[in-house]
Amino acid sequence: MNTQCLKCKGNGHCGRSYCPHILRSKAMFKVEKNIDKSDFSTSSPAPFVGRFGYPNINVGILSTPNLEEDAWLYDAPKHWAKENFKIPKIIDLRSSLVNSRFKVNIKKQNKFLDISQEISMASRPVDIEVSLEDKPKFRLNNDTIMAPLGPNADLKKADITSNPKIHTKVDKVVSDTDLKANDAVNYLYKNNFDENFLTKILSVGNLGLKNNRKLVPSRWSITAVDDLLGKHLYQEILDYSQISDYMVYFENYLGNYYLIIMIPDVWSYELFETYMPNASWNTSKEVSFTTDFETCNGRKNYAQNCTGGYYSVRLGVLEKFKQMKRQGSCIAIRIITGEYTTPLGVWVTREAARITLKEKPLKFGSLNLLLKYVNALIKKKFGFDSNIIITKSLLIKNFKSQSKLSKFF
Repeated sequence: MNTQCLKCKGNGHCGRSYCPHILRSKAMFKVEKNIDKSDFSTSSPAPFVGRFGYPNINVGILSTPNLEEDAWLYDAPKHWAKENFKIPKIIDLRSSLVNSRFKVNIKKQNKFLDISQEISMASRPVDIEVSLEDKPKFRLNNDTIMAPLGPNADLKKADITSNPKIHTKVDKVVSDTDLKANDAVNYLYKNNFDENFLTKILSVGNLGLKNNRKLVPSRWSITAVDDLLGKHLYQEILDYSQISDYMVYFENYLGNYYLIIMIPDVWSYELFETYMPNASWNTSKEVSFTTDFETCNGRKNYAQNCTGGYYSVRLGVLEKFKQMKRQGSCIAIRIITGEYTTPLGVWVTREAARITLKEKPLKFGSLNLLLKYVNALIKKKFGFDSNIIITKSLLIKNFKSQSKLSKFF
């Protein structure tokens, strides 16, 4: 909390419609009021797999404070984006989830893990009875990769009290111990299971060859799913012809603005994550950014600069190219503003990119005209010169400098 916050005391001097510090306090008081016991009946929409202490890690059963008909809403990123849920609503939902945790080796099995695996497979939240070692302690964990987590406590006892409803296609891939995790993930994706569901089922060791199955920390499995799906789509679009227009898409979700530029060329992709002054982790008065890219040969190592957001946005871009039945070169510019007060997880970048790509694009006759428009838009909307980004773009540099075969015809 900075000096300006101390002077403001939640009166909105920063221009936001709500104060993130007051929001956090309200969430804490609400949770402490609703969770005052260590034994309760509840509904669990998801498991959670931690990473600290690997390979001996905490696994959690995330559950609502009480039995709830709409427990699925507490773990539904795609629905949140579709219905334009705001940050206070999402924080309210996620802060209410109790993380009943237990420790286990990534290769071992126990009763609590069996329950977690059934929860991950279920199409609807599973009713369970939970007994904890102590009353849950409130702690709102914010993360750039995962959705926020609420209070936690060590698990003493748990029993499923309803019959989990498991889709036959899910049961098929989980039962097939000769099916690789990559193939299982892509099979379920093609059958309309979203990334959030795929992350859950992969993280608790439900997929893959029999001897290779193990727990995967949730934050790792999120990026793994985006990467696996993206690589599969990448192989598909390589057979498509190139787009014919220079196009730009622009939209935002929760203060994450995206300018997505598409250029007639073979597949390549570059992401710029741009932080406005005093937004998220940028405490300076200057615009700062990180960037990663790949050429038509794909990427061999992890995107260290943009991390999980690189793969989530790439997935949205590849989905769009597949829908168009075309391929092209794409430069995605994410502009993170002060509106995005609380990190909510990498799902925000994935859904924001998808929302942006649903808009009707503006088309241009040349790259220079497109870049001129981009610079004017960024200057007007955000007040900085986009050349600090464009001049660093390796894809634009390569596009301008490399000779094309068509030049000789």
